[in-house]
Amino acid sequence: MPDRLAMQDPRNQYPRPPFPRQPQAEPGLAGRMTPQPDHGEDSYVGHGRLKERRALITGGDSGIGRATAIAYAREGADVAIAYLPSEEADAREVIALIEQAGVKALALAGDIRDEAWNATMVSRVVEAFGGLDILVVNAGHQQHREDVSEVSTADFDATMKTNLYALHWLCQAAAPHLPPGAAIITTASIQAYDPSDILLDYATTKAGIVAYTKALAKQMIDKGVRVNAVAPGPFWTVLQPSGGQPQEKVEQFGAHSAFGRPGQPVEIAPVYVLLASQEASFVAGEVWGVTGGAGVG
Repeated sequence: MPDRLAMQDPRNQYPRPPFPRQPQAEPGLAGRMTPQPDHGEDSYVGHGRLKERRALITGGDSGIGRATAIAYAREGADVAIAYLPSEEADAREVIALIEQAGVKALALAGDIRDEAWNATMVSRVVEAFGGLDILVVNAGHQQHREDVSEVSTADFDATMKTNLYALHWLCQAAAPHLPPGAAIITTASIQAYDPSDILLDYATTKAGIVAYTKALAKQMIDKGVRVNAVAPGPFWTVLQPSGGQPQEKVEQFGAHSAFGRPGQPVEIAPVYVLLASQEASFVAGEVWGVTGGAGVG
């Protein structure tokens, strides 16, 4: 594989649309996507930035969570990934990659919409790794609906529970275990600032994540814990073909970015590494946009 860090035109560094239609049932599997996303399996090189840290990443089986898990492991951290049982095939691949990096891996299959499961995950990480230093709240639910009348209470509830309630439950469970120097990183979106009409409930939760992150950051810095958010733009993840976008938009996904293509998960993982590392020691309450030129705010 070409060196992704070699100087090159970023517009042509990764595949550009059109892409084939590729419908999947939610939550979908990254292994069935065409073209295959680059999560850094063959391209991310670590430099010891997170040596001996202990991380929990939700949605760590695919997409941005998978890329972050691979990066953290190669930076020296023990990594636990949380995922739905139906995502086991993808999760097994990530666990193998974490172990290949010579660090500890922990697989946590369950549903984060269950309040008790969030506390259980944190307890299992603390037991397995001896503590918790990095919490990455990344798992998300996104299903497009063409009109407000089509967003059922069940739809709204699923999105809120996955994207906001689980964020709160996880942070609440993790907070007592996080030592000074620890980090919480949430995953917002460009949708918080420039919402799509077909992502009414999803965009609402992403705006909520921004507010929650900024408020929590003010609390947690008094304990020496930094809290920040990352706001992705269009990234080529399984969230899109498994109902997050209509198939006609999957075909042209990322075409309207300034780069003319979607981002690949490996292109955002370094931001999660930076925010978790001591190199970001004076960064808290920030929203880091990685939007392909769209900006945030």
